[in-house]
Amino acid sequence: MNWDDVRIFLAVARTGQILAASKRLGVNHATLSRRLTALEEALKTRLFIRRTNGCELTAEGEVFLASAERMETEMLAAQANLGRTDTAIAGTVRIGAPDGFGVSFLAPRIGRLIERHPELKIQLVPVPRSFSLSQREADIAVTLERPEQGRLVSAKLTDYTLGLYASRGYVEAHGLPENADALKPHRRIGYVEDLIFSQSLNFTGEIMRNWNAGFEISSAIGQTEAVRSGAGICILHNYVARQFSDLVRIMPDIAIQRTYWTIFHESARELARVRIVADFLHEIVREARGIW
Repeated sequence: MNWDDVRIFLAVARTGQILAASKRLGVNHATLSRRLTALEEALKTRLFIRRTNGCELTAEGEVFLASAERMETEMLAAQANLGRTDTAIAGTVRIGAPDGFGVSFLAPRIGRLIERHPELKIQLVPVPRSFSLSQREADIAVTLERPEQGRLVSAKLTDYTLGLYASRGYVEAHGLPENADALKPHRRIGYVEDLIFSQSLNFTGEIMRNWNAGFEISSAIGQTEAVRSGAGICILHNYVARQFSDLVRIMPDIAIQRTYWTIFHESARELARVRIVADFLHEIVREARGIW
């Protein structure tokens, strides 16, 4: 069995498409398809159901995926033991992160990493969702919860706090509520409840039982902009809200605490580019420890 063919299988399994896998590996689309067929013939089994809109693993493909990932881990370990670890700081690293952290904190600082390693390509996916590291939707994920299962390497990044905010214009027009009961007549902003991907984001109940937002938006940055426009009161990340002088902290004694974690798949442990990026995330968070 050709290891390169196994790499191709893993790329297709993780992207769900032959074309996307060919772009990721830098292999011609037709060549990749032929190599995948050759692997299936060598194994005497069908690994994918190929459709016009993508590839779906068969039951046999699911079984082989587990074996292929073990092979990948062993190959990386063997390269490291032979001194052939991926030591060149080059290639692509995709970071998945919540949009508050990704847009407001990481994006303005990522240029420093690129300056240090010009051959390193960073893909930042700052969207409000969870990421599958086993499917390689991201190489590194910044998450709100530490995973309790799976072949993942995790480390605490930082604790952070959230608080209640309104715009100065809103406060001048509607007054400053002094307790949770006083919030009831005010316009409130929150997440789209059925799209909350993590229970860590379901924090409105920590302030009042029925938040009942009049405006729901599944983006921390979007919520910040809505508050700045005078749309209502919202629970915002303190490290984001403090950047805007037009925002007013309401009931500053109320502070909700959450935690960011960095996570990557254990098969990437020996990849220098992944380690460098993970270390950079921890470096810039330590430097900014006063903002959280």
